[in-house]
Amino acid sequence: MKHKEKEKPKEQQEPTGSEPVESKAESGGPEELRRQIEVLQKEKNELFGKLQRVSADYMNFQKRAAKQTADTIAYEKEKIIKTLLPALDNFEHTLQNAQSAESKDVFIKGIRIVYDQILGILKSHGVERVDALGAKFDPSMHEAVSHKTEPEKQENIVLEEFQKGYKLNGRIIRPSRVIINKLPSEQEQTKDETVSEE
Repeated sequence: MKHKEKEKPKEQQEPTGSEPVESKAESGGPEELRRQIEVLQKEKNELFGKLQRVSADYMNFQKRAAKQTADTIAYEKEKIIKTLLPALDNFEHTLQNAQSAESKDVFIKGIRIVYDQILGILKSHGVERVDALGAKFDPSMHEAVSHKTEPEKQENIVLEEFQKGYKLNGRIIRPSRVIINKLPSEQEQTKDETVSEE
């Protein structure tokens, strides 16, 4: 025969967690409370001090990073300008000798040398020209300023380059300004034929 366990009286039942549990502070009295307050105050002050140091370090980092960025930009500008100065010197020499040049061809040759030198400098910095003439019009690389009609050539082919475009490390920094071939549509052709018949 099984015995049923008797229910414990309420006073003897184990706490379920919802009943208030007497804290150590209450059992120790006011002295224990003061000691805990002092410990918590000390922890708070330490954390606040750490927060202030981290905040100051972050502000200093932001200032340093901004200065380093500005210094890097200034250094890169200086580097580019220094590479351009020899071309400027050569251009100046060409202009000074323009009066005494034996012929127009010699002067043009001097200008061509300076031009090629500048292109070489730009190439050394990752700048390339966009080849547009004869290419199919690409709005990401070309800017159409006008159009012409040349029936023997394909639609949207670049016929003329008004201004050269350039890429820096593969990214377009200035699109080529071009004139493209625009063939008349069939409607326009039939309209023109009708007008000419009348």
